Amino acid sequence: MYVATVPNRNSPPAILLRESYRQSGKVKTRTLANITHLSSRQIDALRAALAGSVSAVATAPLPDAFRIVRSLPHGHVAAVLGSLRHLQLDAILDPTPSRQRDLVIAMIVARIIEPASKLATARGLHADTLHHSLGEILHLDSADETELYQAMDWLLARQSRVEQALAKRQLSQGGLVLYDLTSTYFEGRHCPLGKLGHSRDDKSGKLQIVFGLLTNASGCPVAVEVFAGNTADPKTVAAQVDKLRQRFDLSQVVLVGDRGMLTSARIREDFPASHGMQWISALRANQIQKLAAGGQLQMSLFDQTDLVEIAHPDFPGERLIACFNPLLAEERARKRPALLAATEAQLEKIAAATQRPKRALHGKHNIGLRAGKVLNRYKMGKHFQLRIEEDSFHYQRKTANIQREENLDGVYVIRTSVQKETLSSQQVVASYKSLSGVERAFRSLKTVDLHVRPIHHYLPDRVRAHILLCMLAYYVEWHMRQLLAPILFDDDDKPQAQAARTSIVAPAQRSPAAQLKARTKQTTDGTTVHSFQTLIGDLATIVKNRIQPADKNIAVFDMLTQPTVIQQRALDLLGVPLRLA
Repeated sequence: MYVATVPNRNSPPAILLRESYRQSGKVKTRTLANITHLSSRQIDALRAALAGSVSAVATAPLPDAFRIVRSLPHGHVAAVLGSLRHLQLDAILDPTPSRQRDLVIAMIVARIIEPASKLATARGLHADTLHHSLGEILHLDSADETELYQAMDWLLARQSRVEQALAKRQLSQGGLVLYDLTSTYFEGRHCPLGKLGHSRDDKSGKLQIVFGLLTNASGCPVAVEVFAGNTADPKTVAAQVDKLRQRFDLSQVVLVGDRGMLTSARIREDFPASHGMQWISALRANQIQKLAAGGQLQMSLFDQTDLVEIAHPDFPGERLIACFNPLLAEERARKRPALLAATEAQLEKIAAATQRPKRALHGKHNIGLRAGKVLNRYKMGKHFQLRIEEDSFHYQRKTANIQREENLDGVYVIRTSVQKETLSSQQVVASYKSLSGVERAFRSLKTVDLHVRPIHHYLPDRVRAHILLCMLAYYVEWHMRQLLAPILFDDDDKPQAQAARTSIVAPAQRSPAAQLKARTKQTTDGTTVHSFQTLIGDLATIVKNRIQPADKNIAVFDMLTQPTVIQQRALDLLGVPLRLA
């Protein structure tokens, strides 16, 4: 470490605190601090101290010549905040800098590096309780939770404009738009949006909300909308179609949604031929069985291929693309007997409870409730015939139903209004399978990275703003993952992975390079592979240390931890500096 004087043309020279290091056998230099503001006496004292001069530190041993008075984790803040600024998300939020905008930026960054309640986030920003350097960088070291709540209200008022800007970047006429829904539950019971409904989290006894996410074909989020927890999936489609056509001014896109959402009724009502918007979805199991019963769908179609296009008068003007996945067939054939047996075991307990000599289970209502819980748990109700009486309970398998389903194991049918000239059969199937990108977003939002729950808000608009913050955090994370893929377990060679896939119907493959990373836990150059979460944790070990020299004539200065090789590689991939203004 040494003090360097750098000429500055017609201005006074810059005085920099620097250090030298080796990388790949070459000597390089990095700047640790700009100390131009110090007096010449202080700079001379610091230069002498770094040179090991005893007189400069009043005969104190060199380790005692300095004290670290505060250390703030900084590297992860620099990575995430720098990435957000590279994406110009700050300008999308509001072109004019303001404290409200900085508070929203802080909540987005904090959701990635340290997801927590708004109270905990405010404490992490405050000067007395800083968790990291974010509060200092954004000059928010006096923030409290009330200010964060006000900033959430400020953000929600701008949601439409923010989403329009994201859509302009990520969507285009004629492109694909993916849409899917999930639910998340509340611990409390005070939010008007919280309702009992179909829980994707197996928390059927808790109030929940439903939120839908629009993304581009690659899974990059564009817009999010919150609905009451008892809202059925199909009822949310019209709002998304209107959003695409009116707010985003997109009339030629192809909306991709799952079979439970883009139903026949929704297609008729929300996608009239006059407005030109196309769609891709899939048939339900009962619709597939109807095709098989009518002879239009037979397993012999898949003797030479795993994909065939068919037609049926019940679906006029639509293309039906039948697919057969033998691995899916094998999995369903394995699971069904186990689920049937587990359901029967529980139903037998109910039947026995109605006949026991003491405290027998009586009453159609009580018996029906017990049976309903069993059928809902294993999702096998369609395969059992129940007879419930006041003092008895009987059940039997619907063997014909089970056989019909077994005959179609591994078969699914994609339906679309898109013409062959626009998308081939293979491209339609690939487009429907791209919904997995939205599912990955939900996993990140709910469990892996961003932890959208527990939801601590009960005002509807605060809940909406919270979900919007989480979506914007995932927008930043999504782009970071694309850049960091070479040092993450993520597959960074998608073309090679696609080339290894024998058929679009077959399961997706990881590229050989990704498989090698997963097996060896190293990249080809020997760098340790991270998950996104562990890389954020690793970067957090780059610390901003506040140094107080023992010589009071030398001012306090900040010094950053020297990055390790992998930390520097991550910062280089992101294209962000450690020092942020």
